[in-house]
Amino acid sequence: MDSTRSVRRTKEEKKLLRRQIKASHTLLKHEGISTASHPTKHLVVSNGGLGNGVSRESLLEVLKEGGTVESLLTPPAKPYAFVTYSSTEAGQNAYTLLNGRALQCHDQSVTLYFSYVEKVDSDLSVSCALPPGLSVLEDFVSPEEELQLLQAVDWTPRTADVTVQKALKHRRVKHYGYEFRYDNNNIDKDKPLPGGLPVECDALLQRCLADGHISVLPDQLTVNQYQSGQGIPPHVDTHSAFEDPILSLSLGAKTVMDFKHPDGRSVAVVLPERSLLVMKGKSRYLWTHGITPRKFDVVPVSEVEGSGVMTSDLSNLTLKRRGTRTSLTFRKIRHIPCNCAYPSVCDSQLLSSPPTVPVAEGDACRLEEQYVHQVYEEISSHFSSTRHSPWPHVRDFLLSLPPGSILADIGCGNGKYLGINPEVISVGCDRSANLVQICVERGYEAFVSDALSVPLRSGSCDACISIAVIHHFSTQERRQAAVRELVRLLKVGGRALIYVWAMEQEYNKQKSKYLKEGTAGASVERSNELKTEENMFNQQEEHGRKMSSDMKCTEEQNVTRPRIHIHTNRTAFLSQDLLVPWHLKCNVDKNKGAGSESTNGPLENTSQGPVFHRYYHVFQQGELEEMCCCGVTGVKVLRSYHDQGNWCVELEKTHGERAL
Repeated sequence: MDSTRSVRRTKEEKKLLRRQIKASHTLLKHEGISTASHPTKHLVVSNGGLGNGVSRESLLEVLKEGGTVESLLTPPAKPYAFVTYSSTEAGQNAYTLLNGRALQCHDQSVTLYFSYVEKVDSDLSVSCALPPGLSVLEDFVSPEEELQLLQAVDWTPRTADVTVQKALKHRRVKHYGYEFRYDNNNIDKDKPLPGGLPVECDALLQRCLADGHISVLPDQLTVNQYQSGQGIPPHVDTHSAFEDPILSLSLGAKTVMDFKHPDGRSVAVVLPERSLLVMKGKSRYLWTHGITPRKFDVVPVSEVEGSGVMTSDLSNLTLKRRGTRTSLTFRKIRHIPCNCAYPSVCDSQLLSSPPTVPVAEGDACRLEEQYVHQVYEEISSHFSSTRHSPWPHVRDFLLSLPPGSILADIGCGNGKYLGINPEVISVGCDRSANLVQICVERGYEAFVSDALSVPLRSGSCDACISIAVIHHFSTQERRQAAVRELVRLLKVGGRALIYVWAMEQEYNKQKSKYLKEGTAGASVERSNELKTEENMFNQQEEHGRKMSSDMKCTEEQNVTRPRIHIHTNRTAFLSQDLLVPWHLKCNVDKNKGAGSESTNGPLENTSQGPVFHRYYHVFQQGELEEMCCCGVTGVKVLRSYHDQGNWCVELEKTHGERAL
């Protein structure tokens, strides 16, 4: 008898095995979860997670058929769960018994696939710290008050112009006191609505005043009614429209509101029925808040913890179907421009209209003149004071050059790289006359020149460097032209080193220093928020369309060229074309002061003052190499690497002028 003959499997068993293997591969590819080939008491359950609509209770009921369950972890938004049984035998029994089990949950059927894992990460958790200035006060109104307030909101259309009522695509709204206009995300302060706020709100607001949640009574109320499955995109309430704080009362049903900091941190906050949400300071001005459109929310199994904070214990999370929720948001109209500590977010302090991404050459030249050349002339003194520490890899490149080599630093700034290797002949050029003057005062050879047209002979240099320069060109064609100009200057066999700012400020699980908050500048730089769609210049209610592309809350959309986003300093990049703020102190002249740093310098403390904006195109992984290989002839890439939030390439010129 042939002992090598495999065990015969039925057609269904083979199908199940294929799907098990596919599930294991998917876990490894998308989640980094390695499965084990031998039995253990720890298993991962594919298709059995909160992310694909399986509640903890439904899953646990099935898992208990396999044996005694020690723990069940259900990470939010993930299509899998981790179960630990009391023994390896129990785990093996569950693996054999339950693989391929169909589970009916919330009007859908899912098939569970089990895989062994060596262990379950005990560090799995979700954030449970509330954003600064945010508080959730449970049971702020009684059930009787809740009913009274809901009855006060009459959704029946009336001819009397006392309130403004609208049916938006994802909810219906009603305004009291003043209408909030979704075409410009603001209030018409000269046109108050007759009747003011409902008298049924008086007792509630007097309680808020007595408890110190507000110092003046609100004069604007927006009522939103959300059916199950409806939500609102992430946004920050327009600074120029409303004072601080903002109150929001949840009635009828609980929901989960997502708060997000521009550095990527997010917090899911449970808003129980009859709870009052108070947003002050950073939580009002800095963090976006929104409600993801879905019919089920991830909530704690046990509600004894209260406070509205999402639990960090993954063994205490489940799904709860949403009901119809009505929110009453109370705000005080602002009658003077906002002068908050968040100038990069504040529409009262921002540019009147951010530029659009250029297409034509003329548009690109004008953009760079205003948001690159003029800015560096204005900030040159302080910019130079922040540029004193050379990058180690750039230093190594310069020190590797043979004695007598000719080096050109194209975009030399204050010349910090011109004196690294005294054995080479170094010359620098920069578009800023003020920065070139600083180089000259330091004893370096430098001249004013555009990086697209350098007045040096072709093939005259042994090496060229372009550090943090090419990302200031605003079109692909101009960026490629800058690389070609570097290559033109090189001798055959000469090398060029190029650094550009990277979209990926976190790479190989390491965050760049740019994302790390320093002790001196953290308090200010954390306040420089990304301008969300609600208070930016696209004048649409769909301020969160990038995060929720399926949501569209406006009645009409403007089709225009995309605006260049204003970046929040010290945070991850959310777009490739952006304006980076540079802050100057109020008590210094235009060429001195403290500024927010870009690619390679320290961050200093700032106070309120002029804000300059520099244009950047941050490069995605592989973009720089592709641009050098496909758009420039006569060169080869010797190496490419990621260095502290920058993409870097070292090129070698392989052909002479005729080949070029």
